[in-house]
Amino acid sequence: MDLRRLSSFLVLVDEGSFTRAARRLGITQPSLSQQIRTLEAEVGGPLVERLAKGIRLTAAGKALLPEARAAVRAAERAGTAARMALGLEAGELEVATLLSFTVGILPQAIMRWHARYPDMRVRMLEYTHRGLLEESVRAGAGDIALGPKPASWDGAAESLGYEELVVILPHSDPLAGRPTLPLAALADRLWILFQPGHGLTDVVVTACRAAGFQPRVGVRTTQVAAAASLAAAGLGPAIVPDNVISPGLDASVVRLDPPLVRELAAYTRSEWSPLAATFLEALREGSWKRHPGPEAVQL
Repeated sequence: MDLRRLSSFLVLVDEGSFTRAARRLGITQPSLSQQIRTLEAEVGGPLVERLAKGIRLTAAGKALLPEARAAVRAAERAGTAARMALGLEAGELEVATLLSFTVGILPQAIMRWHARYPDMRVRMLEYTHRGLLEESVRAGAGDIALGPKPASWDGAAESLGYEELVVILPHSDPLAGRPTLPLAALADRLWILFQPGHGLTDVVVTACRAAGFQPRVGVRTTQVAAAASLAAAGLGPAIVPDNVISPGLDASVVRLDPPLVRELAAYTRSEWSPLAATFLEALREGSWKRHPGPEAVQL
């Protein structure tokens, strides 16, 4: 399929109108209509239903849409990579990841990478759940993904190490200051939990159930850094990855007994592109826990 026609189809979907889409593309409306008709002839049926005010995708249009986005995005990245190799322009790296990693792990990795490639740009694609992250990468998002190690993956993937999940308590809490704490000791508390659909919701609930209780909601948030601050304020304990905790957080950070850990990995759809490989090297240099320990519980 012609990428120009696929791009025009995507603009038409985004704008919801032939008139607006043609204006955005800088072409006439009849020219855009001809491109869409040619694309429809290629697939063997209508992709859009023309309404009095706008358009509506047909079943075929809905099926084509994600594949068209992936194809156009891949073509854009391929062109950028080729121009970079020829020295014609600085590049842009697209990093797909979970929200919590944009607070803890990625800032330092990006700093190391920028020190070597100062003209490169980074675009972050942030997701709330590992399932959404993996699905989007399969569909074409990201040059490189960082998240919990996928259970199965067809493309290149490399384990980086482990992050440990810890409990945040205010200094005034009777259990604060201990080096370790069994999770069951907090069974009677109201918790700082994450919103339904957030990846850490499953992690926290699974860990608490394994400890013999269902956590009761005190406050819900979507932000990992906010959960740590709310816990520090005494509104309830929170379980967060240790790498998101700010050095200035005025709270007690307590390890769990047994420790809770997640294995993290970098991965991509097929093989590492030259640009993604340079960022992978920056990730490898992070302060990773290389071994979880025999007593750790892996989530």
